[in-house]
Amino acid sequence: MEIPPKSPDGSEKSPKSKELLTSNTASTLCISSRSESVWTSTSRSKWDIYHKPVIVISVGAAIFLFGIVSTSLSCILTKNEKVYKICGPIFLSLGLMLLVCGLVWIPIIRKKQKQRQKSQFLQSLKSFFFNR
Repeated sequence: MEIPPKSPDGSEKSPKSKELLTSNTASTLCISSRSESVWTSTSRSKWDIYHKPVIVISVGAAIFLFGIVSTSLSCILTKNEKVYKICGPIFLSLGLMLLVCGLVWIPIIRKKQKQRQKSQFLQSLKSFFFNR
């Protein structure tokens, strides 16, 4: 059975418990949150909101077009025909998957934005009526 270590000043509390008592929970929560837009009321530009799905759509479209080219090369060229026949459908399916994921991502972001606006409106109404 281990004896818990005593702190240098002789008290029974461990250093971890002192840190927990003096920590500021609200600032820790704000710092550790995934998105700062929940905590700040600044509006973001359209590019800040939609840049990830736009990048996914662009990459998906490029891979899809590369798949179309490599599949058509398997019909035209006789040299390395097996490589083109294998790689073409792989790039087609991968590009189409990324393209669809990006296209589906945009309505999800729009729905979240509407919910966030409603939530901020309700919070302001709540604070208006309860802070009187």
